[in-house]
Amino acid sequence: MNFKILAAAAAFCVSQSFAIIGLGFHYAPNFGTELKSTAEKEVMSLSGEAAEVGSVNLGSVKYAHGSFSNMQGFGLKLWVDILPIIDVEATYNVQFGSYDAALSLYGPEGDLIKKQKIELEFDGVPFGKASPKFVSMNGDLSITLPITSLPIIRPYIGGGITYYLSTPVLSDEFVGKFMGTAGKALLNAENMTAEEAKQLANELSDALTDEGLNTGIGGHFLVGLRAKLPIIPIVAYANYKLYFGGEFDDEIDYGRHSVEAGVGFAL
Repeated sequence: MNFKILAAAAAFCVSQSFAIIGLGFHYAPNFGTELKSTAEKEVMSLSGEAAEVGSVNLGSVKYAHGSFSNMQGFGLKLWVDILPIIDVEATYNVQFGSYDAALSLYGPEGDLIKKQKIELEFDGVPFGKASPKFVSMNGDLSITLPITSLPIIRPYIGGGITYYLSTPVLSDEFVGKFMGTAGKALLNAENMTAEEAKQLANELSDALTDEGLNTGIGGHFLVGLRAKLPIIPIVAYANYKLYFGGEFDDEIDYGRHSVEAGVGFAL
């Protein structure tokens, strides 16, 4: 009789430890992604006309951006445990790294006249207008295979496909191209006001936004575990993912390692 009671209790624990479906929120940092800083580079030479000597140098506009390494992030996960042998996970992560960027206006003698920091805002990215950010968003569809059938703790391995989206970087090349077209009309070397400098930064932000998001297809491998006490509908989980594929700006050295650690609600 005691044996039957213990067996029944064990079966109850196993059956109740893992749910049919779950939804969770997690912290999701990325490791290894890097943007290197650049020294100030001339993106536009300013000149004017003088009656006696013709064209004269009125100064220059220079651009530089800062750096970042690694990215912070967060995400959502939906998983289904009801399938035989395998489980299915769907994950959406947003990861980001911030960097400074500025346009500097120099006079003909090389003296700094004004320095204007640049702020960016992208449609489809969950941030307001702020200092430039490289934002990587990815959607993962994963098939996982449980390693054991232990109650409470469920380790697993797996992999799947990944759809990548990322913002372009405000690069020297892009800024130089912009200054040769739309940016040129906004500059007046002799009396560029603070409001005109701000307008210039806003126009640059809009032009980069018009470039749109980079997209690409790739995949990932993962190893992870979920932990759930019997009856209680709260789950804790952690995943390590190794990514491959995707398309990113040349200035970005994209890190392929990411961790997900979170909690969720399971039925």
